[in-house]
Order: sequence, then C-alpha cells, then structure tokens
Amino acid sequence: MKIAIASGKGGTGKTLVATNLFYLLQEAGREVTLVDCDAEEPNAKVFFKAKAEKSIVVSQKVPVIDTEKCTLCGKCHDYCNYNAIFILPPANMIRVFEELCHGCGACTVACQSGAITEKDVPLGKVSCFSIRSNARLVEGRMKVGVYTPVPLIKAALKTAGNNGITLMDSPPGTSCPFIHTVSGADFVVLVTEPTPFGLSDLKQSVDTLKTMDLPCGVIVNRAGTGNREVYAYLKKEGIPLLLEIPFDRETARLYSNGKIAAREKRELAEQFLSMLDFIFENYGNSSN
Repeated sequence: MKIAIASGKGGTGKTLVATNLFYLLQEAGREVTLVDCDAEEPNAKVFFKAKAEKSIVVSQKVPVIDTEKCTLCGKCHDYCNYNAIFILPPANMIRVFEELCHGCGACTVACQSGAITEKDVPLGKVSCFSIRSNARLVEGRMKVGVYTPVPLIKAALKTAGNNGITLMDSPPGTSCPFIHTVSGADFVVLVTEPTPFGLSDLKQSVDTLKTMDLPCGVIVNRAGTGNREVYAYLKKEGIPLLLEIPFDRETARLYSNGKIAAREKRELAEQFLSMLDFIFENYGNSSN
C-alpha cells in the first residue's frame, strides 16, 4: 500500500507525521519504505541512523544550438512552452536558458535545419539508505538553482518500487510536485492546523485530490490553538478526522532535536497505530 503525507502549506508537521509512521511500522516488523519527495529541502534522514546504499544522478536533456546551422527561423522558440529559448533575429542571436528548460524535446522536433542536439544536465540525485532489514529510506535531493523537483520526485518513487508499505513525504503546496507525489497513492493523509491559513490551504489540497479521485483523511496538528472552522469543514465535506496532535512543548522539543516523538510518548504512538489500522482496514490490504 502507498500512503502519501501531504499539506497545502509548509510547517504544518508533515514530516513529523511521516517519520513517526515510518518508525512505528518498522518497529512492528512491517516492510516499509519512506520516500522523501520534498526534494528542495529533504530532511527525513536526520531522524534515523541511516546507512548509505547507493546514489543515482538524475539528469535532463537540454538543447544545444549550433549557430552555424541555425537559420533563426524561430520555430524552436514558438514550440517552447517554457520560454527557455530566446531569439533575436536582427542581432543574429539565439540562446537557451537551461534553468527554464523542462527537457520536453519540442524544440528538436521543431527544428528543420538540424541545428539542435541535446546534452545531459544534472538536476540532483536520488539516494537510498538502509535503516533496518525491513526499512529503507529513499531521498530525492535537487541541486540549488534547478527549476523544478518533479524529475527527482519521479526518479525517487521509481527507485522505491512497490514492495510492502510505501510512505511518501510530499512537498508542501498543491502544484506539480505535490501532484506527482500523490498521484500513485492509495490514500493521502493531509496535515493541517486549526487556523485560517491552515483551512484555506487544506481546502485547496482537498479540491485537488477530488479532481484526482484520491481518498484522504486529515490530521489536525497543534490542536487546541486557533478556531474550530477546520472541524466544521471536515464534517461538512465528510472527510475523516484521523488524529489530533495537541500543541505540546515536549513534542516540539523532541522534533527539533531530531528525535521520534512516538518513541518517547506512548500515547501518541498508540494514536498513530490506531490511525494506521483505520487506513489499512478501509483503504488497503492490512496483510501488506
């Protein structure tokens, strides 16, 4: 089974949930993989003693233009949806902005003069780490300045495979990185907070998941702060409230020190395990 842990905004406690679920599943003897898809700033590894297994460099094809063959017809510029090719015919100038290129190859199709070839440009790497015999972590990490983490996310998910239970720590937001992370999930855990900002971003996440026909439930972190509008929204939409995590100084301290809160707080561990049982029973195969 594949479970994505996501949120409409950053800082809601998404990685707190993902790392604690990962810990509890491995403690229970389940075969589990945690995929850190937040490739811009992955941090799940800091919570575990991880043994490096392998790393894979992820590259993208970008165009190289031979100015001697180029006729400055402008078709490559017209075909590019990402404005990665700049052309100024009166000045006999054409340039490729590699940072904007998505590697779609449209420009090579458009060029009729054979002036465009391609080269590999590294975007980052996917690393695999062994945590235990039944647990491993896959991390996507993009290079600084790369335009989009989507190729890293795709490579990380492909590397993770389909064995046992896969937890996917999604990037925040509802744009392409979020969509590519959750698209293969059987269930999505949305983490929010009981504030107007939390509710606004939660609504965007739920609306996006509806278009993808993906089931979801919600964890309210920092419960006891803010207001009750999030709960009213969940009731109105018929979305299950999976868990409430109180606004607790000790939990925050453990997390900020890179420790697993469920290891130290038995009550929290039991709540997470009950939530997992609910998800397995209702949305997956509990024998995984």
